[in-house]
Amino acid sequence: MTPELQMWHDLLVALALLLVIEGIWPFLSPSGLRRAQLAMAAQDDSALRVAGLVSMAAGVALLYLVK
Repeated sequence: MTPELQMWHDLLVALALLLVIEGIWPFLSPSGLRRAQLAMAAQDDSALRVAGLVSMAAGVALLYLVK
């Protein structure tokens, strides 16, 4: 497999895993997801931005450790 095809394959695998992981919570606890979304909607923009930044940093760190 060429490096370009390998990159697309890896990207699609990552997207598939993202969809599986994202679907676990609504499948197991739809009411819990609704409560969490309501709580998140009540947060101010800066709190959501900080949570997003922490999540991205954790993802980058995990990728660094895995690679």
